[in-house]
Amino acid sequence: MKLGIINSAFGQAGVDTVTGLEHMARIGFDNVDIFTEAMTITAEEKRAIISTCEKQNLPIASLPVVATGLIDFNDPVRAFHVDRCKKFIDLCAEFGAGNLLLVLGEYIWQREVIAPVDQWNWAVETCRELGDYADTKNVDIALELEPFRLSLLNNIHEMVRFIDDCDHPRVRANIDISHLVLADTGPEQVAQLAGKAIHVHISDCDGMVHGDLPPGRGVVKFAPYLHAIKELGIDGTVAIELEYSPDPTKIVEWVEEAYRETARLMELTGLRSS
Repeated sequence: MKLGIINSAFGQAGVDTVTGLEHMARIGFDNVDIFTEAMTITAEEKRAIISTCEKQNLPIASLPVVATGLIDFNDPVRAFHVDRCKKFIDLCAEFGAGNLLLVLGEYIWQREVIAPVDQWNWAVETCRELGDYADTKNVDIALELEPFRLSLLNNIHEMVRFIDDCDHPRVRANIDISHLVLADTGPEQVAQLAGKAIHVHISDCDGMVHGDLPPGRGVVKFAPYLHAIKELGIDGTVAIELEYSPDPTKIVEWVEEAYRETARLMELTGLRSS
């Protein structure tokens, strides 16, 4: 697998997009996931991203999007978010990215008032529609498991059930290692995603609260998860996800640390390909 990073690590520290991409290439990343907004990105920004990635030999692997409205109980809201996600799929194709990393929403009102099965079915319906559209662009959709109590996809069982219910070759899974830890999911359960997972996120945490720290800064024991992921034979990317550096002035060092430790872990487990 390749070693990548989501460029929001630099963006949240106030580093402009081009400078962040140049740092990533210099540090040694194989590719990058671009965090942006497809509804508002300018033509100038798109040109800057494409030209910089080409110049730095830094392919774009994925575009993340959070689209909680895909499971809203209002038809027009769901329709808006379907259209928004389609714009992201268009941008994936324009950037040459292999997948759209999609975060679905949460059950509302404590799973009361509106039957949870209705929100589930709306998610299946919208993801099938997005899968059909993504297929015309040769793009996959990678669903992210969120470890929060009311998240629609908050454990591997629910992820497998959802992908099976969608029954669409373009609707697949992302594996986020720290999210698995926070969801009390052991590496032995990763095998359930065989043939379903296409993308991986890696970060550390304290075992209790969502953290997105550089590996080694928290309590996650990565090797068993990376060995389990290797067994899946994914031809994709392990993307570092870093959020909110405690000292934005040292964001370069923060990213360099995350790269070194992740590269070491992938080398130890034989997961990184040339």
